[in-house]
Amino acid sequence: MTAMLDVKNIEVAYGKIVAVKDVSLSVNKGEIVTLVGSNGAGKSTTLRTISGLLKPRSGEITFNGERIDGRPGHEIVGLGICHSPEGRRIFARMTVRENLELGAFLRDDKAAVNEDMERVLDLFPRLRERISQRAGTMSGGEQQMLAVSRALMGAPSLLLLDEPSMGLAPVLVEMIFETITKIRQQGTTILLIEQNAMAALEVADRAYVMESGKVKMSGKASDLRKDDQITKAYLGGH
Repeated sequence: MTAMLDVKNIEVAYGKIVAVKDVSLSVNKGEIVTLVGSNGAGKSTTLRTISGLLKPRSGEITFNGERIDGRPGHEIVGLGICHSPEGRRIFARMTVRENLELGAFLRDDKAAVNEDMERVLDLFPRLRERISQRAGTMSGGEQQMLAVSRALMGAPSLLLLDEPSMGLAPVLVEMIFETITKIRQQGTTILLIEQNAMAALEVADRAYVMESGKVKMSGKASDLRKDDQITKAYLGGH
């Protein structure tokens, strides 16, 4: 099977500091793949490089057989990769509707955009209730729903999710992960970064464990979840 996303031996640096070293990973169509590891492991840097916010110093990234490393972010969105970043990064002074419309800024298929608007409002009914509200006045959980929905409005075939449950109450964490599963069921492939590693491994098909900018191990999520040594070393188990 040819991977939808194929990352080969990328190295990414901030000045003289190398944040990602020789990282390779792949995502197949229809999968949920998760990157887990501690803060500073290089997970977010990897996602930012895939989505065109950073350029790798070496290595290559292909998406549906097309090389994308070094291309600008708006071109990568146009190819079908959308990124819901860590920290939400919503437009606080704009309404929920305006944020969602911005997610579709590259699209000119108005009927399909309207259909996707309804789809995300069905996924997150709370946003429908808040559709005319300024995004900055909403709760953290509602803002996270908006960040994910805005990314979905780009009609991605691959959705990059960076820490979707960060700072949320447990009941909202459960809801976010249920929704991630629904998004996959609706046909979107997902690459997920999540501090709540055990929850991520519950929904993912495969996982990569990152440490100090490198992939230390990979495999089926169900296998990694059951491995006592792995849970102790990387996933906060006891």
